[in-house]
Amino acid sequence: MPSLPMPPTPILQTPRLVLRPVRSKDAPVIQRLFPQWDVVRWLDARIPWPYPPDGAAAFIAGCLDEMARGEKSHWAIVPKSGPADLIGLIGLWPDDGVSRNQRGFWLDPAFHRRGLMTEAAGCITDYAFGALGWPHLWLSNALDNHGSRRIKEKEGARLVDLMIGRYVGGESSQMVWLLTRDEWAARRTKN
Repeated sequence: MPSLPMPPTPILQTPRLVLRPVRSKDAPVIQRLFPQWDVVRWLDARIPWPYPPDGAAAFIAGCLDEMARGEKSHWAIVPKSGPADLIGLIGLWPDDGVSRNQRGFWLDPAFHRRGLMTEAAGCITDYAFGALGWPHLWLSNALDNHGSRRIKEKEGARLVDLMIGRYVGGESSQMVWLLTRDEWAARRTKN
């Protein structure tokens, strides 16, 4: 991890979403939404599956510890127009020089295909490059995770590597992307 910790996780907004720091009382909603195959299939194999009854509480406790230590930021994704509960999560962490991944997310399948995760990811990318001043973001996804892949393509990330990834659904090719602050700024200027 870099020597400088991340600042406290801020509340961020997009036209349709509020991204707020996760909190302990999010655990019951996560426990209800998260254990769906369409959510976990392409996530890291370290996630226990079947998801245990205390999985969300343990996950949130870990998120709060990481945020308190300045290692990562974790946001709940909440639509401005409802429901009042979160519909997914998105996290951001500094480049550790090894993992080649700095952002992760999931969204309740009931909210797929509306551009909400593209909106949330763009907001977090703006935060990383603007507020944090990071020079680049490493991003990754399973080759067959087409939704996640489209988000990286829309952001202007460049595919730089293919490797083997281990996911809840098993081993699969993993796409590794690089997005630089300059590429992001140039793309934002065009739009």
